[in-house]
Amino acid sequence: MSSAPRTAPEYWDKYRPHRGEDPQSRPAADRFDWTGVPGHGPGAEILGNPRTALDLGPAEGENAAFLAKAGVEVVAVDFSPFQVERARGFWSDLPALEFVHAEACTFLDQDDRQFDAIYSTWGAVWFTDPEELFPRAAERLTPGGTFAFSHREPFAGTYGAQIMGGTWLEGRETELTVLRWQHTTEQWTDLLKRHGFTGIEAQVLPTPEAGALGTLLVKAEAPIAWPMASAELDL
Repeated sequence: MSSAPRTAPEYWDKYRPHRGEDPQSRPAADRFDWTGVPGHGPGAEILGNPRTALDLGPAEGENAAFLAKAGVEVVAVDFSPFQVERARGFWSDLPALEFVHAEACTFLDQDDRQFDAIYSTWGAVWFTDPEELFPRAAERLTPGGTFAFSHREPFAGTYGAQIMGGTWLEGRETELTVLRWQHTTEQWTDLLKRHGFTGIEAQVLPTPEAGALGTLLVKAEAPIAWPMASAELDL
């Protein structure tokens, strides 16, 4: 297990806070987005046709809400109590969508539900040690289930655990240590293989803006466990 410090929830409490005194408008949730660029890149088809899904790091919950509107039972787990409270307020009319306040690995340890898809869009997979997260995710996926995630394309050479900050944290007396794990497509592929995932597809989606970094998108499948009876018959 990694000894790297976990991100304090305060970081995410202050991430993309609503500016201004008026109530924040509810997001549209009219498309599943991996890239952060409206209308760009693939959508929910990356996940196949899941009946259940787990969103790790949903923030405002647009992607989770999109799936719930389409009939998927979705659990969305966020480390920030502020983000969870806000998302619950936005999507309280969607009974198929549950928001949970928890750290990703802790949730996967304590909740024994199985999911057809586990995904993260610029979310918890980017900010959690894959050596801790990947085996837990594999255990919570149904056989053949989809594990997919996206994060910003890394600058060349900035791979592994990278320290990051944010202007919204200025003025604090104590500095927060925030790490994000980012890799090349080849590195993510190797990590997933090592943790038993199959059918791995990793790619960089270029952004429409000239010179800007794209989005790294990874999709993999949980191994299909053969029934014990069948294995015994082959002996």
